[in-house]
Amino acid sequence: MKSPFSRFFGSSEKQRQEEQEEIVSPTHSRSEEVVNVPIGNIVPNKYQPRTVFDDEKIEELARTIHTHGVIQPIVIRQMDDEKYEIIAGERRFRAMTKLEWSEVPAIIRNLSDKETASIALIENLQREELTAIEEAVAYQKLLKLHELTQEALAQRLGKGQSTVANKLRLLKLPEEVQEAIMKKEISERHARSLMQVKDTDAQLNLMKLTIEQHWNVKQLEEKVDEFLNPPTKEDKKSAKPRRKAVSKDIRIALNTIKQSLSMVTKSGINIKTEEEDTEDFYQITVRIPKKKS
Repeated sequence: MKSPFSRFFGSSEKQRQEEQEEIVSPTHSRSEEVVNVPIGNIVPNKYQPRTVFDDEKIEELARTIHTHGVIQPIVIRQMDDEKYEIIAGERRFRAMTKLEWSEVPAIIRNLSDKETASIALIENLQREELTAIEEAVAYQKLLKLHELTQEALAQRLGKGQSTVANKLRLLKLPEEVQEAIMKKEISERHARSLMQVKDTDAQLNLMKLTIEQHWNVKQLEEKVDEFLNPPTKEDKKSAKPRRKAVSKDIRIALNTIKQSLSMVTKSGINIKTEEEDTEDFYQITVRIPKKKS
């Protein structure tokens, strides 16, 4: 089966394997020259879909490079005014920058904007380390670069059309919600629940409560359902009022009073009683007629 690289660029499987070896493998089978390029002349890939880099992991990579050196050179292309743009290897570039290297080992390739963007996007998609929003942005950029339909993009990436469509829908959420997904404060499934709410303020309020209360997806779904289907007046009327727990002593007192009133009624006196359960006390009003009816 063809890989996304060959599907996008129309290369053969053999050519694709050679290209991918140059870009993403630890070793390079082809005899391309590795050159040392001043680190100050290198700029990140403007098509890089990853916007969140884990500082701890970059620090860990820097320690590894400091101990063992760079096993795999970064891949760059030459721009104007002696600048170079990263095609693949931005994490390594960041680690070497942290180590304050003056030069970095690199392979220079002659690629167009379209090829550079596609390789950067597809390579990161294959690593499956992107957040749902970064993945959605990558799909959006590929659609624009290659003027594809969602169905065609899904086929070229070897994914289901619904997968691509669902990711792209996330980009319709408010920026605050997208940022929460990027920071992993809420999950993609949380975000899908929020999509059912069309009111932006309500969406943001539910998102904040989700983060503050640590709601799982099921709890958020219940809150969304309550917001979308508020109880009607009829529902409130038919709902049975909750009775608070009553202590044993109070129950005995109430029963004693009721028994006494029952004895008075049996004696032939037609009394009337009214009971009221308030927040702080029980109130029993007894009316005893002065004359027998």
